Amino acid sequence: MANDNLKVLNALDIAKTQWYHFTAIIIAGMGFFTDAYDLFCISLVTKLLGRIYYHDFGDDKPGSLPPNVSAAVNGVAFCGTLSGQLFFGWLGDKMGRKKVYGMTLMLMVICSIASGLSFSNEPTAVIATLCFFRFWLGFGIGGDYPLSATIMSEYANKKTRGAFIAAVFAMQGFGILTGGMVACIVSAGFKSKYPAPAYEDDALRSTVPQADYVWRIILMFGSVPALMTYYWRMKMPETARYTALVAKNAKQAAADMSKVLQVELEPEQEKAVEKQQNTFGLFSKQFLKRHGLHLLGTTSTWFLLDIAFYSQNLFQKDIFSAIGWIPPAKTMNAIQEVFKISRAQTLIALCSTVPGYWFTVFFIDRIGRFAIQLMGFFFMTVFMFALAIPYHHWTQKENRIGFVVMYALTFFFANFGPNATTFVVPAEIFPARLRSTCHGISAASGKAGAIIGAFGFLYAAQNQDKTKTDKGYPPGIGVKNTLIVLGVVNCLGMLFTFLVPESNGKSLEEMSRENEDEAEELGVEVRANENRTIPV
Repeated sequence: MANDNLKVLNALDIAKTQWYHFTAIIIAGMGFFTDAYDLFCISLVTKLLGRIYYHDFGDDKPGSLPPNVSAAVNGVAFCGTLSGQLFFGWLGDKMGRKKVYGMTLMLMVICSIASGLSFSNEPTAVIATLCFFRFWLGFGIGGDYPLSATIMSEYANKKTRGAFIAAVFAMQGFGILTGGMVACIVSAGFKSKYPAPAYEDDALRSTVPQADYVWRIILMFGSVPALMTYYWRMKMPETARYTALVAKNAKQAAADMSKVLQVELEPEQEKAVEKQQNTFGLFSKQFLKRHGLHLLGTTSTWFLLDIAFYSQNLFQKDIFSAIGWIPPAKTMNAIQEVFKISRAQTLIALCSTVPGYWFTVFFIDRIGRFAIQLMGFFFMTVFMFALAIPYHHWTQKENRIGFVVMYALTFFFANFGPNATTFVVPAEIFPARLRSTCHGISAASGKAGAIIGAFGFLYAAQNQDKTKTDKGYPPGIGVKNTLIVLGVVNCLGMLFTFLVPESNGKSLEEMSRENEDEAEELGVEVRANENRTIPV
């Protein structure tokens, strides 16, 4: 079955790890660095936006974004990301990975800068401008998901492919960490230069006019790393698998890969043209039979993961405030509050988020994707219930450090678990001509979960006592019950993991079963259980 594989693809599968592999990780990874920075930095400045633009004079609490505005600011980028994942995923299979790759990055650069600008100082104009450009920022970010994963999977050898794709995704951790650090540095600088009293001491003077620059600088900084890698993205050749299997030009594929990888490749133009006579589309019965359950597995697990993961990430400031790790808003001035929130996020990212990603990079090709994903969902469930059931215990002042440790462990096992594997697997198990599209569909399903987490958590986590809710919000089910719901969601993710096939150590053609088309044409019998779901 494998004997008829194109030699250029076999050469890629057995190629030794080379400098260009690491270059590709950095080029693709910086896109994800920017993605994470842009998506999560908004949570650091939403309270500041509320103080600046929605302050009610005479109120004993600082201004806060109204529920509908807060939901829009936090969630609009995810709506754009979902759209971008579907559109650019499809376009990457139609036009080629390289042609689309530069479009997404330039869109991210332009919209990162523009999201820090506004046409007026009126609240409505500022928020409308912010939401408009963050939607298109998300649209560009969305394209980076299927394209980066597909490009890295198609460049990598089969021995270390999982680690390479996971390393690209791991740059997300550094993006989250950098977002917190940039916010800390900017807010500390402004706090030192423009000292202000706490809100309870002087409500009006607690928010200095210069605070309006703080959130703009933090948001606009996201354009810097993306801009730095644009040139190198444009220099990357098209992947050999797209050129050979989709564009059907093995001669060009061999020439492209010979330039960047130290391997001798013999082009086989005729075989490439003859290959895949019996192609099938995304909505065909044959695709449903071969990959239907796989697509259900990748979409459902990513969807369930992101409900929990993004609600935790975007609203950790609210959780930290609820347990008293961040002081009450009225005891701080506006810039001081940004500093406290960003410091908390930086500590969580440094101690749990970043290590979790790199544990996955180290172990994914040793113990496999299935084991890591199942383990991650299991421990996320355990720690979520451990936080939720004795929630009152964790709110006691002497137990707050324990809460933070447990909360950090849920992040660790999200990243040393399904947050990484849900990104890796869809780039490995689908045919080359549909790989970017299917990854985009899986990722878009995840972002649908993120939207539910972003919008739903805002309301669900509100106190059940109407007098203790945030201004403008109806009573919710409380943080405790919300954490229980997230625990149940993680448990469902564990169950749906059994639909996801193990791809460790297999070539992309084995996993996508593209070799079976060749074998059937030659009359070779193919075993139906070649791609069993659960590894044995």
